[in-house]
Amino acid sequence: MEPITERDIRSSFVNCSKGDAKRLSVPRDLGKRHWEDLDFLGWTDPSCAGRCYIAVPRDGELLGIALRHEAGSGKPQMCALCLTTHSGGGVALMTAKKAGESGRRGNTVGSYLCADLACSLYARNKKRPAMGSRYREDLTEEAKVRRLLGNLYAFIDRLYT
Repeated sequence: MEPITERDIRSSFVNCSKGDAKRLSVPRDLGKRHWEDLDFLGWTDPSCAGRCYIAVPRDGELLGIALRHEAGSGKPQMCALCLTTHSGGGVALMTAKKAGESGRRGNTVGSYLCADLACSLYARNKKRPAMGSRYREDLTEEAKVRRLLGNLYAFIDRLYT
């Protein structure tokens, strides 16, 4: 992923108002991120419990998604994006308002994702789950990253249907 700025992030959201995008908390350490290890930027909002965000490049543009999350079940679960298994609360149900009129009517989509949104690092074996494990796979890192992005793009596509 190429480095992005706060301005890039705030103008990228597809499922919240411009006012909401202006007020949301953006990571302060954007200049220190290891962008070469990221396929998307994911972060939680420390000022608003239960809120998190994803910014992902797709087809030459940056797409921002506002999400809400529920605490994990305490049981081992697998992330739908990177397929990392976490124990405890390492996976959370994350829901996003749909884009457009459907979202304004209150329709949402959801999926179980890594609670820390560090899927890119898990796919590259740069981060290990605290108590969970990854299934042994013979896929290359490149194949895991392609799968991660395919799963993320499928989630994003559901925002528009």
